[in-house]
Amino acid sequence: MLTIIQILQVLLDVVWWIVIADFVLSILIAFNVVNTYNGFVRSLYDGIQRLCQPMYRPIRRILPNTGAIDFSPAVVLILIGIISIVLNRLALNIAYGMPM
Repeated sequence: MLTIIQILQVLLDVVWWIVIADFVLSILIAFNVVNTYNGFVRSLYDGIQRLCQPMYRPIRRILPNTGAIDFSPAVVLILIGIISIVLNRLALNIAYGMPM
């Protein structure tokens, strides 16, 4: 059971970094620091968007429209943090034999 929790924690870490990369790249594109006419930047951005959009869509339906500012990545990062805390607590309970 601990191995499954560790695998889930690694997957959450990977998702966290993908969301951070999406956030940073979208800011760089918005301020025209990197150009989407570059093939590598365009494919990297498209790939990251395809990974992140399924996570953002349900959150965007719930959050109010704030115009140009998108808070869905922040909500995803908060949810990842909460899930990580729960998994850590579960792992500690399993490791030390404490009741949940």
